[in-house]
Amino acid sequence: MVILPDECVSPHVAMAQRDHVRLEWRRPYQALERARPVAWTCFCRATVYELLESAGQAFLRRTVQLDGRHEVHETSVRPINEARTIWTALLTGRTR
Repeated sequence: MVILPDECVSPHVAMAQRDHVRLEWRRPYQALERARPVAWTCFCRATVYELLESAGQAFLRRTVQLDGRHEVHETSVRPINEARTIWTALLTGRTR
């Protein structure tokens, strides 16, 4: 597969489905000190999502890029498998 410089290489979030589940987003906190992003959505959109994992736990981060500043929110910490399920639901529009 050939990737041109203009093409996005990370996934985009699908439109929210009518019956999507709403996630509870909170201000960032020291959830997991050494959490690292393992998946993320494309930075070409105003809202970027990341899946962060550490020590068997994980959470999602949402960054909204607004006129040169960023607004960041995170979900609560969950077991990795649960957070990955939520990540998949987010990408497919079943949660937001």
